[in-house]
Amino acid sequence: IGLDYFCEKKNMFGKETYIQRRNILKEKVGSGLVLLMGNDYSPMNYEDNIYNFRQDSTFLYYAGIDVAHVAVIIDIDANKTILFGKDLSVEYIVWMGIQPTMSELADKSGIEKLQDYNNISTFLKNAKSKGRDVHFLPPYRAENKLKMEEWLDIRAKDLKKNTSKKLIQAVIVQRSIKSAEEVIEMEHAVAITKEMHVAAMQAAREGRKEHDLAGIVQGIAKGCGGDLAYPIIMTVNGQTLHNHYHGNTLKEGQLVLGDFGAENGMHYAGDITRTFPVAKKFTQKQREIYQIVLDAEEAAIQALKPSVAYKTIHLQAARDMAEGLKSIGLMKGNIDEAVEEGAHALFFPHGLGHMIGLDVHDMEDLGEDLVGYGEGVKRSKQFGLKSLRLGKELEEGNVLTVEPGIYFIPELIDQWQAEGKYVDFLNYDKINSYRDFGGVRIEDNILVTNYGHQVLGPKIPKTIEEVEAERNR
Repeated sequence: IGLDYFCEKKNMFGKETYIQRRNILKEKVGSGLVLLMGNDYSPMNYEDNIYNFRQDSTFLYYAGIDVAHVAVIIDIDANKTILFGKDLSVEYIVWMGIQPTMSELADKSGIEKLQDYNNISTFLKNAKSKGRDVHFLPPYRAENKLKMEEWLDIRAKDLKKNTSKKLIQAVIVQRSIKSAEEVIEMEHAVAITKEMHVAAMQAAREGRKEHDLAGIVQGIAKGCGGDLAYPIIMTVNGQTLHNHYHGNTLKEGQLVLGDFGAENGMHYAGDITRTFPVAKKFTQKQREIYQIVLDAEEAAIQALKPSVAYKTIHLQAARDMAEGLKSIGLMKGNIDEAVEEGAHALFFPHGLGHMIGLDVHDMEDLGEDLVGYGEGVKRSKQFGLKSLRLGKELEEGNVLTVEPGIYFIPELIDQWQAEGKYVDFLNYDKINSYRDFGGVRIEDNILVTNYGHQVLGPKIPKTIEEVEAERNR
């Protein structure tokens, strides 16, 4: 299948999908009104120069309507859904072109009622005056906070503590399980992401800038009718976990860590990381670290299945990498004790992965712990382990990332060595000889199935041999 197949622009699922999703939500919430906010345009530096519009993911999930200045209210007790919006004026059409009418969008979403956007405030205040519950999710954009402050008569700073726990939980439960048609969209996003990573591997060479490679991969994402799922990480300083600086010049002996993914036309995300040498081949030192990470990633993927806590798999990956580091003299002592105490986090200071879907960190606007932990599963306070975003038991239909890494962070090495931390487990003399190494991370996107797991998308070069083959094209 050619890339054109995955780049085909699609705007919405069939209306039956959105009707069914809203019916499930109504049943879980039980009564009252559910307010779903769409996003508006947001200016970069003056009103008419706007950021790229991105619709709210939960709004997309339940309504699918990908235009600004809309909202939906689900009246559970009256069993009706209302789309609030406004058709464009001729003056607007002159500048922006013809857009679907609100009636057309409502029909595509299976919504039976329409009202003018300016009526929302009156509608909600009338409902509240009758003692009806208005369920809403925590807003994350300032524009929506100000609107909701007016509509609900709740101070913007108090909105979060007044959000509906019942609605939040219902949304998390529902969106956490991906349908077959969602999985197809995520496969499309990963297929585009593969082309981005292969292009970066083939284009890298000594003397090029990181931003040269970043521009290539962004162009592929845009060219496929979507966009980036999140800001590009493309760096020779892979020890900085979220490094968005792209000004360095590539040099022989360095590793390039590329963590980026496409958001396809339906807004589903891919999130893939690959690490490759600036040279045509890995050095021996690079090969050793890379293989340790790759073996840990593959073992973690193989361990994925329903009812297994992801925290357990994270700790398995930590032990696997610690054993590998011990084998080359960077760690020592009892590895089980080392991981239990957190000594491995000098090299692996982040979590093994997170949920992914319409958001690259799926639903984290609703509360990271609510999405990744839930009832009965507590988040650790230990350095490294506390950054694990997903710890709870996995379910069939979950889609998540698996992304172990090993990093040599000079500032962290210096601090721990000065404090004498974990001297029974860390060989600081040898660790210091890796100070300029950078980092290695390898990441794939995985669907949890009833039989175990499925790696999404086409195979992306990952073994040492596969990566070096791309570097030599």
